[in-house]
Amino acid sequence: MNDFETIRYEVLDSIATLTLHRPERMNAFTPALMREMIAAFDLADADDAVRAVIVTGEGRAFCAGADLASGGATFDYAARTEDPGIRDSGGRLALRIFGAKKPVIGAINGAAVGIGATMTLPMDFRLASDGARFGFVFTRRGIVPEAASSWFLPRLVGISRALDWCYSGRVFGADEALAGGLVRSIHSAEDLLPAARALAHELTAESAPVSVALTRASMWRMMGAPHPMDAHRLDSRMIWSRGASNDAKEGIAAFLEKRHAAFSDLVSKGLPEFPPWLDEVEW
Repeated sequence: MNDFETIRYEVLDSIATLTLHRPERMNAFTPALMREMIAAFDLADADDAVRAVIVTGEGRAFCAGADLASGGATFDYAARTEDPGIRDSGGRLALRIFGAKKPVIGAINGAAVGIGATMTLPMDFRLASDGARFGFVFTRRGIVPEAASSWFLPRLVGISRALDWCYSGRVFGADEALAGGLVRSIHSAEDLLPAARALAHELTAESAPVSVALTRASMWRMMGAPHPMDAHRLDSRMIWSRGASNDAKEGIAAFLEKRHAAFSDLVSKGLPEFPPWLDEVEW
């Protein structure tokens, strides 16, 4: 058991479930919550028993946004430091999720507003309960979108829809999120986590963990590449590396012998380095 205070983290049947656990505050985001979520992703990446991560919320909300207990000072970073280059805490979490080595699935069980919405953008899939609501409410709070959402959101839903949601700051339901491509599917509250777990198993049950990690890294990073030649160079290097691996030999043998593969390469032992996109980053 891990000594977390703002989240719960548990591993069952190769799936890690990270539950935001401040239900009395609708799982509102705090620096402590950020630090513990980053630590949980560190645990998942280091644990070869974990094949995928599900993120959900305790109670009636997923995450209602930043904890506003400090009132008008909540977003006043200038009052805390003279450094205008300070990084926003939501962005630190989003980049850590972006760097995850396992598939990440958001199980959005209720309100996902502000950072509660933007933290889900670097997740690979978002499943929503039929009562979930989303809001990129920053302009209504006198601030701007954070958590690197100006990079993620237009790539996921298109620039016009991203601007619609962010200009207006309106809160919208799961049906609009589905129509806009923000979520993959909608489920009843009781079916949400089982559906997320079923998807996690479907994604990972027959696949090589190292190949999944490298596929995740390359797909996300190539979304920002200026030319397909960048992807071609990266693909070629990865094929060269993985083609000589034990996993490649086992994958082909299993196919020819019509059996399930037993992949032996481990994510925890280190991934092949393809600079600069697998360099260590200070989250």
